Amino acid sequence: MDCLVFQHTLLVPRIFAHFSAVSRCRNRAWNLSCWAVGLSGNKWDKNSSSSFNEGSLNGSLFNSFTDESSPAVSFGAVDAEITQETIDFFVSDAEGDPDRPSPGYSSIEQALSSLRQQKFVVVVDDESGNVEGNLVMAASYANLTAVAFLIKHGSGIVSVGMTGEDLKRLELPLMSPETEDDSSAPFFTVTVDAKVGTSTGVSASDRARTVLALTSPKSRPEDFRRPGHIFPLKYRNGGVLRRVGHTEASVDLVTQAGLPPVSVLTAIVDKQDGSMASMSCLRKLASDHSIPIVSITDLIRYRRKREKLVERTAISRLPTKWGLFQSVCYRSKLDGMEHIAIVKGEIGNGQDVLVRVHSECLTGDIFGSRRCDCGNQLDLAMQLIEQAGRGVVVYLRGHEGRGIGLGHKLQAYNLQDLGHDTVEANLELGFAADAREYGIGAQILRDIGVHTMRLMTNNPAKFTGLKGYGLAIVGRVPVLTPITEDNKRYLETKRIKMGHVYGSDLHGQSTETIIQKIDKQDDI
Repeated sequence: MDCLVFQHTLLVPRIFAHFSAVSRCRNRAWNLSCWAVGLSGNKWDKNSSSSFNEGSLNGSLFNSFTDESSPAVSFGAVDAEITQETIDFFVSDAEGDPDRPSPGYSSIEQALSSLRQQKFVVVVDDESGNVEGNLVMAASYANLTAVAFLIKHGSGIVSVGMTGEDLKRLELPLMSPETEDDSSAPFFTVTVDAKVGTSTGVSASDRARTVLALTSPKSRPEDFRRPGHIFPLKYRNGGVLRRVGHTEASVDLVTQAGLPPVSVLTAIVDKQDGSMASMSCLRKLASDHSIPIVSITDLIRYRRKREKLVERTAISRLPTKWGLFQSVCYRSKLDGMEHIAIVKGEIGNGQDVLVRVHSECLTGDIFGSRRCDCGNQLDLAMQLIEQAGRGVVVYLRGHEGRGIGLGHKLQAYNLQDLGHDTVEANLELGFAADAREYGIGAQILRDIGVHTMRLMTNNPAKFTGLKGYGLAIVGRVPVLTPITEDNKRYLETKRIKMGHVYGSDLHGQSTETIIQKIDKQDDI
């Protein structure tokens, strides 16, 4: 790449940065030398040099270039226990396909087929690192044999996932109403036994009758004794897209299978010591009984691909300091969050559109925080799209602090001041290193008419997050912005621990060359 033009948000003059990288795109490595021109007083001068680490494919920065208030600095080695080097920025189509199961799991379609055949599915939640597996089947197919199998291989507690509407109809209140504000906890209602056709309610036969009674639309509140031996669970509207839990996963699966939205499930335990079954135990059970084993993560991806989760609510003309754009507001059907797309020019056939999917950062985007590079990246993206005359910036709200929220982000800043890096700080607060999800952004791009894009990003996670929604990424435009004393460790941590790439895979092309190509393609 020859040069990149960007504007520092705190300076009016443009800064021209000639940069380089040792990067690899589709197994092709390349090198470029690097220098930067900054601003000193009222004159332009070459005030610093910077180089990408030729020992790392994703471009370690040795020196920074900033305005004179933040002198050039050198990056030291960052202590990284979670080293994630990126070899190829582009991922395969299979890796980005939401229908492709995670390694070692069955596909969601296999699970749905099993449920339709009145068989079990093992559903695994490994998001928190503590694996928990549940045996799940459609409650409408419950029988003596099935419930006996649940009791034999499970915890002994047989639960039934039900919608709030059904629970209200049967007058089954929550066992602990105060837990309703805790999104991590399952919602147990009072326990029940069916009155008709049961004795004590504890046998497999009695419990099967109770499960079937709960699934029947003809059942009434007076058809059940309270307390009992079956544990109804309240399904949260939105399912796994709202809460990553077995209740939501089980009801989502039976619903996707075209069956009544009532599931029967139990946690699988180790036969030897009664502890939660390990992954190896879950796999053995699934193998011994020919049961598909699926991940809740895969179910989330499966649903996001098929369901329209946003609706367009408003469109307006938006004159900006960069130029004239069109703004389009979208509302998430999941949580009511509003997002915005800033569109330049005619998207037309949706091919080779310059795109930036930007995560909300109030401190960086609005207040010019120097702890991060967010505001400068947004500024650069708007400039490049204006120059290209065609493109989209999708601004995703709710991504503050990589998904942890504004208040927690400020707490993370305090931890960083005490020596934690940006990844360690999020983990210390009990969050994932990066909790963002880009499915909403992908759906917004599809609604606007984008089909293939040149994505402006340094983050490989956005490739996998945007693929599989009928979108194809045909190229990447790196987003390089000024490095300051305040953000240098943040940027290096993202490179080492999160695989960010600070070079280009657009072989030997300048940003202006990319824009010229887009212009030519638009004229065809």
